[in-house]
Amino acid sequence: TDWSTWELHTAGDEIVCLLAGEATLVLDRDGVEEATHLTDPGAFVIVPRGTWHTARTTVPTKMLFVTPGEGTQNKPV
Repeated sequence: TDWSTWELHTAGDEIVCLLAGEATLVLDRDGVEEATHLTDPGAFVIVPRGTWHTARTTVPTKMLFVTPGEGTQNKPV
């Protein structure tokens, strides 16, 4: 299902790699949403440090996250 929160990492960039299924990664860049639809296994998005982001999906999906977790912030979608 869609993520229920927006997430932001202050310690560095995050890599989000699609392993199976499909998902749309949404980045909030100064109030403007940019969406990247991932459909092929191995496709990835690099989320720049300090960028709010969320994911949307309607099918079973597996993703790999490489995340600098310290200082992570969340807020409701």
